[in-house]
Parts: sequence; C-alpha cells; structure tokens
Amino acid sequence: MTYSSSLALGRRASAPAFAGRNQNGVAFRSVHGERALGPISNSIILIVLALVLGMLYLAQVTKTNAYGYKIASLQTEQQQLNAANDDLQVSAARLQAVKRVQDSQQAKDLVSVAPAGTVR
Repeated sequence: MTYSSSLALGRRASAPAFAGRNQNGVAFRSVHGERALGPISNSIILIVLALVLGMLYLAQVTKTNAYGYKIASLQTEQQQLNAANDDLQVSAARLQAVKRVQDSQQAKDLVSVAPAGTVR
C-alpha cells in the first residue's frame, strides 16, 4: 500500500457513508470527546453565582453600616469634646480677666479707702 492510498483509507474511515458531490469527504471528531454542561447544571451554576454575588453584596453593606456606626459615635464624641473645650475657654477667659484687671494701670491708680465711720 502506498502513502497516498493509506491517506485515502484514513479519510474514508471517518467520512460519512454517502458523501455526494460538493460535500466534505472528511469528518473531524474531537479527540477528547465533547462534554457540555446540561441545562440543569447551567441553572445550578447560575444560582450558585447569584448566591455568591448576593453574599458579597451583603458583606459590603454590613461593613459599610459598621463604619457608619463608628463614624456616628466618633462625631458624638467630637461634639462633646468641642463643648468641653468651649467651657474651658470661657473658664480660662474668666480667670484671666480677674488677673488682668488686678494688673491693669487703672486698678493700680485706685486708692484704697478706709471706712470713716458707721452710720447710726
């Protein structure tokens, strides 16, 4: 058997039984075999993907809410500290005012007066 006749036999073995004019004489078969997923497998995969995406969404929303609570508590603490700072500034100004008045030139120019007597 020659090389060309062995090729021809190989083509005929995989070709359809009745190949007519203008038709391929060679049929190709996949070596590994076709393994396609069925409609039920595709549905299950889509459902699992939807559940995974839902879980990721819920995790992000929960994380965002947790940060929201933390931010709210920090803002409340900031407001309390600002109020305490304002109170301390008022107290400091009040205490410094007394010292300033005592050290001012007008206070030093004042004359202390001794009681002259009592009125009966």
